[in-house]
Amino acid sequence: MRIAVVALGKIGLPLAVQFADAGHEVIGVDVNEATVASVNAGVEPFPGEARLQDRLTELVPAGRLRATTHYAEAIPGADAVVLVVPLFVDDTTWAPDFAWMDAATRSLATHLTAGTLVSYETTLPVGTTRHRWKPMLEEGSGLVEGTDFHVVFSPERVLTGRVFADLRKYPKLIGGLSEAGARRARDFYEAVLSFDERPDLPRPNGVWDLGSAEAAEMAKLAETTYRDVNIGLANQFALFASDHGIDVYQVIEACNSQPYSHIHRPGIAVGGHCIPVYPRLYLSTDADADLVRTARVLNASMPDRLVARSAEVLGSLDGLRAVVLGAAYRGGVKETAFSGVFPTVAALAERGATVSVHDPLYSDDELRALGLEPYSLGQPADLAVLQTDHYDYRDLRPADIPGVRLLVDGRNATDAAAWVGTPRLAVGVG
Repeated sequence: MRIAVVALGKIGLPLAVQFADAGHEVIGVDVNEATVASVNAGVEPFPGEARLQDRLTELVPAGRLRATTHYAEAIPGADAVVLVVPLFVDDTTWAPDFAWMDAATRSLATHLTAGTLVSYETTLPVGTTRHRWKPMLEEGSGLVEGTDFHVVFSPERVLTGRVFADLRKYPKLIGGLSEAGARRARDFYEAVLSFDERPDLPRPNGVWDLGSAEAAEMAKLAETTYRDVNIGLANQFALFASDHGIDVYQVIEACNSQPYSHIHRPGIAVGGHCIPVYPRLYLSTDADADLVRTARVLNASMPDRLVARSAEVLGSLDGLRAVVLGAAYRGGVKETAFSGVFPTVAALAERGATVSVHDPLYSDDELRALGLEPYSLGQPADLAVLQTDHYDYRDLRPADIPGVRLLVDGRNATDAAAWVGTPRLAVGVG
């Protein structure tokens, strides 16, 4: 097959590589000229994705994968086009911002030719594929969906850093706008993906047709919203446990020893491209989902809640030197999308503290580029707030932060025994 992948980001590029590695001719489209140049040079444009560089080194010189900034070069004559263009959410209104996806869809439509399967993999509000993308593609191309071309929704379900492994591990969900479109999607994904044996699943691992684009859209929103709501519940338990001298982690461990309980871990923040965003996409089409809204609001409030508790312990943060440990949204990943570092820094600064940030994965210049003042272990500080559960922080000691008067461990990632004699406030530990 001849396959076009629109947007060569941390999901799109590994997908393009996967398709090419399966024996197909793949051309990627991206608006970023530097990304396109990097791919065409066979060099990964971002670090951290297992096996990506090895595959680029093999596939690009062999002519099986290339990139361009021009839709006219990639779309005409393609058997399949897969879009993984970012969709943003307004921080204030929580409304989806379709600007980038609209632009990509209109550019695609201009060059769309008959016989093409168009698959959207970006997570979407329910109904978007049918009511937004189908009319836009038909208007721009002059073609008729279901007759001249087919549109399906097939959500990406992978985690950056392990995309290739996740593509094999999890069923590939599809939902078409027609039965014919669903059949095309099944044939396409079975030709480009291989799946691990999963005896734990109710049916064989592989391509799962959910019967409609709306069902596939909801499935992705539901699986991610579940995690945000679950974390919200864990955070509620953690706040209560802290106030009543209870170790919530022992409670959660006890609860989860029974097969009907799956309580997640509490924490200072829920970050990343997915979990803090997709519940808001769900709420954009289900305004009555009070449970989802409450969990999202609670999780978003955790940085300020923990900073407020530090002020209760120290009396005031005005004029104090505070360091936030971890800029990344999760341990071991060099990514700051919706990271808790930003609201944590803001909460500290609002209370008068002078704030700096440490992260073992980021250089000082990279932290400054993010608008953060860098900190080096060994420099004095009055207050430390652990925001990211990097492995390096497990052995953190008071001596690493001379003069520290309080550690707020927002992930319960440090060794409590190492902090005897220095106040340590861990989320969920009374």
